[in-house]
Amino acid sequence: MLTSRRFLGSICTAFLGLFLLAGCGNREPVLKIGFVAPLTGDQAAHGMDMLRGAELALEEALSRGPLIPGCRVELAALDDARSPAQAVAAAKKLASDPDVAAVVGHLNSSCTKPASAIYHEARMLHVNPVSSNPDISRQGFDNLFRVCPTDDLQGPAGARFAIERLGAKRLFVIDDLTTYGRGLANEFIKAARVMGGEILGHEGITQGEKDFTPLLTKIKAIHPDLIYFAGMFPEAALLLKQRFELGVAARFLGGDGLFEPTLITLATPAAAEGAFLTTLGADLRAIPQAGAFVRAFEAKYGHLGAYSSYVYESTGVVLEAIRRAGRKDRQAVLAAMKQIKEYPGILGVHTFDARGDTTLRTIGIYTVKNGKFEFLQAAE
Repeated sequence: MLTSRRFLGSICTAFLGLFLLAGCGNREPVLKIGFVAPLTGDQAAHGMDMLRGAELALEEALSRGPLIPGCRVELAALDDARSPAQAVAAAKKLASDPDVAAVVGHLNSSCTKPASAIYHEARMLHVNPVSSNPDISRQGFDNLFRVCPTDDLQGPAGARFAIERLGAKRLFVIDDLTTYGRGLANEFIKAARVMGGEILGHEGITQGEKDFTPLLTKIKAIHPDLIYFAGMFPEAALLLKQRFELGVAARFLGGDGLFEPTLITLATPAAAEGAFLTTLGADLRAIPQAGAFVRAFEAKYGHLGAYSSYVYESTGVVLEAIRRAGRKDRQAVLAAMKQIKEYPGILGVHTFDARGDTTLRTIGIYTVKNGKFEFLQAAE
């Protein structure tokens, strides 16, 4: 009996020890960096690419030691499924969590714009990687910073390439009716007209739409030199495939939303061959300081996507602000961000203007050749 009591006492002591250890672990301060992108749905390829960029940036930073002594830093990743309503719900969830000190996201400008108002109200640092609509940074939000060029640069770069390099004068424009798509299309049209281009038509489609045959048949009948599409890769792939099947001779040019290898797979390599697109930035592999990132990303994940570098950069900016703040405090992190005059990133040295936009404003031009994206030039 005595032995049994001792045995039971030992078990109780062990469980008490485990409980106390767990309690200590739970009391460890946790600072979270919010991350939001479309992790499900038809744009999940972009979203997962973005998440990997954030994970790698945090992993590398923590390998060099704690950002804040005694405080664990982790990602809080949420899915907005490219839906503005879901983006707002995600933003509210992050804003209501006192452990979240900053956020990196979103992909789509139509998601970023409404979510940004919530982050601003919460006085939370918001660094956006790739939402390129210019109006996002014109809202007067002092907590918002952005590491990519905007569409008032990308649209004119596309128009200049179409007219001056490809010799296209008669242009038909399609967009996906989102904040990003309509904004980019309007910037392209405005610049093209100044350069002497003739806009034969401008039509909107809906994300998730599948059959573009009627629209492409209409376009084929008016013989444009080029079709410009401002939207994302799932719809672009179908436009390319159906354009090929209908024998539409017009060349095809799009924006950075097309820069995803899934575009070529969905369209088929034959249908995608010869398509052109503009990107946010030049060839990453040609930037010396990006070499270590490219090698590390490819070693860990294999495929390097369109937006991973921009999320890696955005997360790096946030981590630097946290390091400078030195404590778990939203206001301190935001204040520290405002003191960063130059951030030496993999894309170059970022300085942020009065609106929070980076002064790095390079646009790249790619084409699809032999089933792969091939860099042509930095836009002039």
